[in-house]
Amino acid sequence: MTTGRGATLVRAPLTVLYLRSRALPATLAALAGIALFAGWAADWLQDQPGFDHTARVPVLALAPPLAAAAIGAGLHSHTEELDRTAARPWWPRRLAYLLLLTALAAGALALAVPGHPERFGAPAMVRNVLGATGVTAAAAALLGARASWLPMTVYGGAVYMAAPRTPGGAAAYWAWPMQPGPQAAAWAMAGAAYAVGAALLVVRGPRPDR
Repeated sequence: MTTGRGATLVRAPLTVLYLRSRALPATLAALAGIALFAGWAADWLQDQPGFDHTARVPVLALAPPLAAAAIGAGLHSHTEELDRTAARPWWPRRLAYLLLLTALAAGALALAVPGHPERFGAPAMVRNVLGATGVTAAAAALLGARASWLPMTVYGGAVYMAAPRTPGGAAAYWAWPMQPGPQAAAWAMAGAAYAVGAALLVVRGPRPDR
């Protein structure tokens, strides 16, 4: 029986192996690049003549799907046989990995849009990251990690083009990525998307890519 320091030494390589199999460094680098670009774009748009903080709407609508796509790509498993034959269940690692990347993406992108929390600021960015990551996680479970970026990209693009200018109302449910921060209906939809997507991914794991 392995206890104490020996158990830690056994667990540590398994954790490192899991993170390496998901290409964590590449995912973190992609998230950092997206956050830096989002911060620059939001600042540039806001500084244009005749614009204010509402000019950051394209960043809030487009940056979260990009971050979710990076997270989705990192869900691809290079060790499918190991996942299926492991003596211990892998779902706690899947859950911890998804929560970690979601928190990092939400925090980094929230810093890209400081100020104006009541409008298109950090709260709306965090909400959109949650919703986009949830949709992407569900797609990874159903379609595979390599195609997980597609549903949210298509949906986000369609919403960006079709959402009404006036927030609230029924549009708050289907056009949640385009709503200002305090919209409760938009938060409910994004939260539900994240809960369902995370549950699917944790229970099923990413669909094997062939």
